[in-house]
Amino acid sequence: MLARRADEVPWTTVAADGAVGCRMRKLVTATDGAPTFAMRQFEVDPGGCTPHHSHPWEHEVYILGGCGVVRRQVGETPIQAGMAVFVQPDETHSFHNTADEPLTFLCLIPVERA
Repeated sequence: MLARRADEVPWTTVAADGAVGCRMRKLVTATDGAPTFAMRQFEVDPGGCTPHHSHPWEHEVYILGGCGVVRRQVGETPIQAGMAVFVQPDETHSFHNTADEPLTFLCLIPVERA
């Protein structure tokens, strides 16, 4: 079993094209012995966003704090703390912070993609 404080895991800047003011920390990965899922935490600055992208795997997101929108090919969906988001495989998406406080969320993906 692994139990650690999230604030003990260092942030890394998301350097992908289109990312603005976005950081990530890998809370649980294959390195920790996780066989199936990886858990990452993201923080997006006010006015910032994750890159607009797609991938062949699903992922689940839980909004911890702040609010914003998820942009998809078919429009935007408002998000706020306490909401869960399911992103289907191959669905183009990005998370945008529309508030004056950081947007923070957990993202679960297949461990081999972490």
